[in-house]
Amino acid sequence: MQGHSWLPSVLVFLVAVVIAVPLARKLKLGSVLGYLAAGVVIGPYGLQWVHNPDAIAGISEFGVALLLFVIGLELSPQRLWVMRRQVFGAGAAQVFGSALVIGLIAAFGFHLEPVPAAVVGLGLAFSSTAFGLQILAERRELQSAYGRQAFAILLFQDLVAIPLIAAIPLLAEHGAPHATQSLWLSSLRVAGVIAVVVVGGRYALRPLFRAVARTQLIEVSTATALLVVIGTAWLMQVAGISMALGTFLAGVLLADSEYRHELESNIAPFEGLLLGLFFITVGMGVNLKLLALHPWIVVGLVVLLLACKAPVLAAVGRLSPRMQGTDAIKLAALLAGGGEFAFVVFKLATEHDLLTRTQHQLLVLVVTLGMAAVPLLVLAAARLPESRKPEREFDRIEAGSPRVIIAGFGRVGQIVGRLLRARGIPFVALENSIEQVDQSRRFAGTDIFFGDPSRAEILRAAGAGKADVFVLATDDPAANVRTARLVRRMFPHLKIIARARNRQHAFRLMDLTSDPDDVVRETFYSSLKMARLTLAALGMGAEQANAVVELFREHDEKLLRDQHLVYDDDVALRQTTREAYTELQGLLEADSAARPEETSSVSSPK
Repeated sequence: MQGHSWLPSVLVFLVAVVIAVPLARKLKLGSVLGYLAAGVVIGPYGLQWVHNPDAIAGISEFGVALLLFVIGLELSPQRLWVMRRQVFGAGAAQVFGSALVIGLIAAFGFHLEPVPAAVVGLGLAFSSTAFGLQILAERRELQSAYGRQAFAILLFQDLVAIPLIAAIPLLAEHGAPHATQSLWLSSLRVAGVIAVVVVGGRYALRPLFRAVARTQLIEVSTATALLVVIGTAWLMQVAGISMALGTFLAGVLLADSEYRHELESNIAPFEGLLLGLFFITVGMGVNLKLLALHPWIVVGLVVLLLACKAPVLAAVGRLSPRMQGTDAIKLAALLAGGGEFAFVVFKLATEHDLLTRTQHQLLVLVVTLGMAAVPLLVLAAARLPESRKPEREFDRIEAGSPRVIIAGFGRVGQIVGRLLRARGIPFVALENSIEQVDQSRRFAGTDIFFGDPSRAEILRAAGAGKADVFVLATDDPAANVRTARLVRRMFPHLKIIARARNRQHAFRLMDLTSDPDDVVRETFYSSLKMARLTLAALGMGAEQANAVVELFREHDEKLLRDQHLVYDDDVALRQTTREAYTELQGLLEADSAARPEETSSVSSPK
């Protein structure tokens, strides 16, 4: 058969991805580096399994367009307004501060013209959104102070990348003959096309998706989503504008739409695959011969990049009132490397003769190595000793004679506190989040104090020696167990009632409480209520549904106590789980047999 010469290349790409990406994730280097490494290995500077990266460049660039469409879907005006200070304050300070430092070095140290120097400065100021968010997710630090700050900075970088990508062709025309007239015409053309996309998107896209939704056909919905993305990309390309700008605008226009989540789920598989293909083509462009010929120059440039961005990021982190201790260093380590948008910016700048091919290869190599250094920097920053000094001194606690101490005054502790206050029972709440303390005091009075409940002197000041009950409601399992251990050792008379996140956490707390029933799994009872409502919605009578749920509750609480005796033995734990499942089935079947008239309506569908 003829016409299938592309099959070997597709096979090479798939094999490289299947091997490199899982290996990179296992080494905690992230999937982006896995794609880049795969491209380096199979590319013309590696094993030369693929000789012409430009042949797939057009398809791979569509992955970036899809990424920007998804980013646009996430950027609703309401969300941007809520985060405006972090995004447009810290984000702008990082991007333009880093770009200024790097741009000046490029202009005066490497003798680049002002426009190319500015492009290099802005391109290297970007950090990897995919890389940074993935590392934060893997380390479960997205909701930490520095994680939220990093997200805001990355969000601003994504916003800045769009006009920069769109402006590069205009900047290239600036140096041509009749540049002023050409620049004005180009600007008008850009404004006109953007206006067409915005107006057409606002009045045409939602009716279109509403009509498609009525068909209830997934393939039609997916095709429509791709039609919108490809259509806007094509329109921008015809107008001589970056297609990434069009897809981003299409995403923003649909950010508040009721079809946003469906669009995102339909686009996600294509985005992931094509974006991976883009990173592979970038990796194929990494010139290893350049690294071999000039290793010290390349390494020196990577170090210079990190040295330029890290102080700016650390300064931005220090200015944030919510960050403390080593948070600023962690922020600098996470975002000091290069980013995926740098590859797009430098490729576009090379195509428009703002950068030479050698400069482009050198910059791609520096950005790639800078990204590769990020996981190592993050691991090093995580090993730094934490400074436990708070932003302000802990409150002076004037407790009186409380009967209850509540450790943690978040969503769980507040409910306990409200009930105690309604009954006139004196209590003291300790919370180590300043924001939570200040917010709770606005609504809940002055029974809450800023302090660390895992510190002995704080507990003494709160009156733990005179109290009767210690409610442990903090949401950090490790700190939770540490506090319980301290309370049990220093105040053995206190009855500990503890919040547990899951079974393993509950087992550790049960070692420290006088009664296993004093450990409360935070989602257990709400899950039982949802199960009861589900049975009722399926047609089961209220009395029968309550009986089934109560039977399950008693059985599971007995199982929890039994497994507490063997929770360190993995084999015994699995065995008791299997036996308990069989036993529960028998109990429910026996209960159903006793109530045949009430269970017939929820029998399995034919």
